[in-house]
Amino acid sequence: MLWLNITLVLLFFLFLVVYLLVVVENLVIMLTVWVTSSLHKPMYYFLSSMSFLEVWHVSFTVPNIRCISFTGCMTQLYFFILLACTEHILLAAMAYDRYVATCHPLRYSVIMTTGYCGQLVAFSYMSGFMVSVIKVYFISHVAFCGSNVMNHFFCDISPILKLACKDMSTAELVDFALAIAILVFPLITTVLSYIYIVSTILHIPSIQGRKKAFSTCASHLTVVIICYTAMIFMYVQPRAIASFNSNKLISAEVKNAIKKTLRGG
Repeated sequence: MLWLNITLVLLFFLFLVVYLLVVVENLVIMLTVWVTSSLHKPMYYFLSSMSFLEVWHVSFTVPNIRCISFTGCMTQLYFFILLACTEHILLAAMAYDRYVATCHPLRYSVIMTTGYCGQLVAFSYMSGFMVSVIKVYFISHVAFCGSNVMNHFFCDISPILKLACKDMSTAELVDFALAIAILVFPLITTVLSYIYIVSTILHIPSIQGRKKAFSTCASHLTVVIICYTAMIFMYVQPRAIASFNSNKLISAEVKNAIKKTLRGG
């Protein structure tokens, strides 16, 4: 019993230190963008928005040491879905920003105004809100019984549905359809943006010019590949609930990969 208490205390301080590091790191990014006039550009506004999402993301998904109530679990799930969906649409907005910067550089400042960037960010949050409300509504109305031990370190869709004891086909179908929508449509926007970007870069006569143009998109493109590969593997499966042990590892690693890549860019 003593060793258990010691372990719990050590885990608490470990999670606390990691949490504080992530929060401080992202707050520094946001503050830097805010106070540095040379960074008052659309891409940095979007990066600052991603850092804002990350602060809330880690705040809502930090593991509970012992247990969590049903209401607390649904609340955590709601914010997790909201933030994840918003992040995907923001990535699509960042792809569009790179498309305008590369393919229409002379019109960039006219198209990507501060007001338009604000509208894109607001649309991202609105879409995340709508998807999250619908998903959580159907999941919360599934009948749960038997074991209440969830095989995950936070309340995610697959491990929650694993605990259902009655028909959950409606909740699963709604989750699958919305997962397709929130992944595919932003992905189409991103892919089309990069098709035009690559086409434009290939028409640049100098090798140095092509390298410089591609370097402005490399970090974002890497993040998109990491994010969508992980999300499609974890969620775009009609029977995703059948296998989610590997999802715990992927969901823990993908955030670190995204943060490191964006910082490197």
